[in-house]
Amino acid sequence: MLDALEILTTVLVGLMVGVEFSVAFVMNPIFNALPDDSNQRARSHGGRMLGAVMPVWYIGSLLLVVIWAVAGWHHPGAGLVVTSGALLVLSVVMSLLLLVPINNRGKTWTAENRPDDWKEQMNRWDRYHYARVAVIVAAFTLIVTALT
Repeated sequence: MLDALEILTTVLVGLMVGVEFSVAFVMNPIFNALPDDSNQRARSHGGRMLGAVMPVWYIGSLLLVVIWAVAGWHHPGAGLVVTSGALLVLSVVMSLLLLVPINNRGKTWTAENRPDDWKEQMNRWDRYHYARVAVIVAAFTLIVTALT
C-alpha cells in the first residue's frame, strides 16, 4: 500500500512540477513574444484555466505527501518526505500571498480594461513564479530521493 502511495504522490507532484516549469520557461516566453493584445489574452485565459486547476493540484499533492510522511514514518527517507512537505507548504503560502492576487486581477483583464502597468504586474508574477518553481522542483527532488 505504501508503494502505491509513493508512486501516486511522485507522479502527481512530478506532473505539477512539469506543468509549472512549462508555464515559466515555455508558455510565458511564447506569450511574451506575441503582440500585446494576444499576450494579455493568452495570459488571462491561462490564468482562468490553470487558476481553477492548480489549487486542487497543489493541495492534493501536499495531502499525499503528508499521508506518505505519516504512513512511512519509520521507513527510510521519511525525513526527506517531511522536508518536501514543508517546501510544498511554502509553495502554497507563496501562491496565496504573492501569485494568486496578481492572477485574480489578470484573469479578468481584456484589451479594453487592462491597467497601464499590466506588463509590470505580469513580470512580477513571472518572478514570483520562478521562485515557486524552484521550491517545487526542490520538493520533487526530495520526494524522488526518498524513494531510493
